[in-house]
Amino acid sequence: MIGPLLEVRGIRHAALMDAEGHVLTSAGIGADHAAQLGVLVASGRAVIASLRSATGASTWTELMLDVEGGPVLLTPHGDQVLLAAFDDVANLGRVRFAVRRLLGSA
Repeated sequence: MIGPLLEVRGIRHAALMDAEGHVLTSAGIGADHAAQLGVLVASGRAVIASLRSATGASTWTELMLDVEGGPVLLTPHGDQVLLAAFDDVANLGRVRFAVRRLLGSA
């Protein structure tokens, strides 16, 4: 399902995580490293929950984190989260478009 994201210039790897932070599927990354992404997704979910509480928002669309390994886009898909790691913040628009197209919301 997420393999086509790797064809987008700049995307290094992607993973679909369940609500508990377990990897459902991944592309472009080893299983060991993919499992470590659960911590990043859990932290992102905590930030989102805090922001939703503070703003009264009922939903969220996406969250971009610029971490040591490069930028990461977290996008909700039902109760799952699609993580797309890419090379440079300047490519955010292209990555967002590709993720939305993949998830059927473009």
